[in-house]
Amino acid sequence: MGKKQKTVAQRADDGYAHTVLSRSDLVHRGLTGRLIAESVARGELLHVRRDRYALPSTHRDIIEAVRIGGRVSCLSLLALLGVFVFRCRELHVLVTPGSSRLRVAKDRKVVLHWKVLTSVRESLHAAPLIDAVAHSVLCQAPREALATLDSVLHHALLTHDELATMFAALPARFRPLLTLVDPSAGSGPETFMRLLLRTMGVAYETQVYLEGVGYVDFMVEGWLIIECDSKEFHEGWEKQMQDRERDIAAARLGFMTIRPLAKDILGDQASVRQALEQIIAVLGPRFTDAPRSQFSKKRP
Repeated sequence: MGKKQKTVAQRADDGYAHTVLSRSDLVHRGLTGRLIAESVARGELLHVRRDRYALPSTHRDIIEAVRIGGRVSCLSLLALLGVFVFRCRELHVLVTPGSSRLRVAKDRKVVLHWKVLTSVRESLHAAPLIDAVAHSVLCQAPREALATLDSVLHHALLTHDELATMFAALPARFRPLLTLVDPSAGSGPETFMRLLLRTMGVAYETQVYLEGVGYVDFMVEGWLIIECDSKEFHEGWEKQMQDRERDIAAARLGFMTIRPLAKDILGDQASVRQALEQIIAVLGPRFTDAPRSQFSKKRP
């Protein structure tokens, strides 16, 4: 058996755990200057920069952000916590306004964020979550940002009211995104698919429950089930067998199931849309009038 994967909430706890400490923090824990130096020499502590020490287990992005002179934020922090981000190649660092003596990054492009929404300093190494989410809206295209927002709500890291407060502090042009947020989306591909279906103008529902099948990602036009498969949640033969059993159970009820790949949903929406339009045009007439059991309810 493989190691059980941590939940996003557990990863958030880890991300904000006190793995970066100041000298006064260490003294408060009973270490003298000599003991601190000996701990660094033995590799039990990493001396990251002046007055900043890190445990060896600290994530390298966190260490680099602190070494530069700030705190990890935006896409870098959210990816570390397990929140969906479309792409994160750079290191995103929150720098307190007025900061000086910032260091140059080692072999990596860095995006510095200076805007803060809250003065609360939860840790020495990670930006407040609401600031990180705000930065992610500024750094991504609208569709990508919406997928991140869906993920934040889905994992209950922030509430809808907290997001509303966040958007009130952002430029007005971003505020329409709040009306499109849907916490039922369990993954980034689901958000991208939902937006695609909106642009197509077809009738759809999300997270619909079918007796004997379970919850399905999308029910389109009352007969077409779309499941957004990804490597993270659909890898391994056992999971593939479960998916096939679900598809057969749905077919017995009179529903058709398709499973576009996450890489296509995220990267080739034109082809996905064309395929959906062809499927609906060719099979829609025969499925629309076919008798089938009604789905019972949506996921609360």
